[in-house]
Amino acid sequence: MKFYVTRHGEAVWNVDNKICGRTDVELTEKGYAQAEELAERVKDYHIDLIISSPLQRAFETARTVANRYRIPLQIDERLIEQNYGIYEGKDRQDEGFLANKRQFAYRYPEGGESMMQMAYRVYGFIEDVKKNYPGKNVLVVCHGGVCRVIRSYFTDMTNDEFFHYYKENCQIEEYEL
Repeated sequence: MKFYVTRHGEAVWNVDNKICGRTDVELTEKGYAQAEELAERVKDYHIDLIISSPLQRAFETARTVANRYRIPLQIDERLIEQNYGIYEGKDRQDEGFLANKRQFAYRYPEGGESMMQMAYRVYGFIEDVKKNYPGKNVLVVCHGGVCRVIRSYFTDMTNDEFFHYYKENCQIEEYEL
């Protein structure tokens, strides 16, 4: 079973270098073009199912691929980006945000979520896909933080590698389930 993972197309706040988290921001024109390019790149992947985060930047990316090839598309809340609490909308280089990002068991202030909480839900999602779709090729469309956690499921990473891991918009990684 192939498990393909991609980050959504460019969103408005990506251009402004803002932390998107769970804020539901839309794709830019470039983001829609990236989604079209993604659809072209996966044409020979024999994808049976696409599962997307409910946030519009991921869903619109997923829908572009699904519509082109008439692939079933599902939404899974567990793929929503990490809740960054007070850092939503702030600059990605904010010192407080970067310090918090290194503390895996620490919740982001004011209603945020820890990396460990996010890993719990994302790992559960992967286990459910493995159990429910054996032999199927699945494309997951989600967010940078979720992509980082998915990579850690399949690949051992040091804390520093995990912290610095970054996936470009609409870049695909392939895993075997």
